[in-house]
Amino acid sequence: MKTFKYTIKDEVGIHARPAGMLAKEAKKYESKIVIKKGERSAEVTRLMAVMGMGVKHGEEVTVEIEGADEETACKEIQAFFEQNM
Repeated sequence: MKTFKYTIKDEVGIHARPAGMLAKEAKKYESKIVIKKGERSAEVTRLMAVMGMGVKHGEEVTVEIEGADEETACKEIQAFFEQNM
C-alpha cells in the first residue's frame, strides 16, 4: 500500500468539479484509492461520498492506494492533487 498526505489548496475545498475530475482520474487505475480526513474515508470513485466528507481549504487529507498498479497510481494521483486540488 502507498500513502501520501496532501493539504487542500483549492479555495472552496473538494467540491463537485474537482471531486468529479478525481473520480474520473481514479477510474484509470486498477488499484483501490481511498481518501481519509480524520475518522471519515471514501473511495475516490464514489463522487457523492467524497463530496460528503466536506473537505475544506487548508485541511489535510491522507490518500491510500492499494493494488496491482499502486506505484504508478500513487505518483500520478499525487501529481493530480497538486495540479487540481
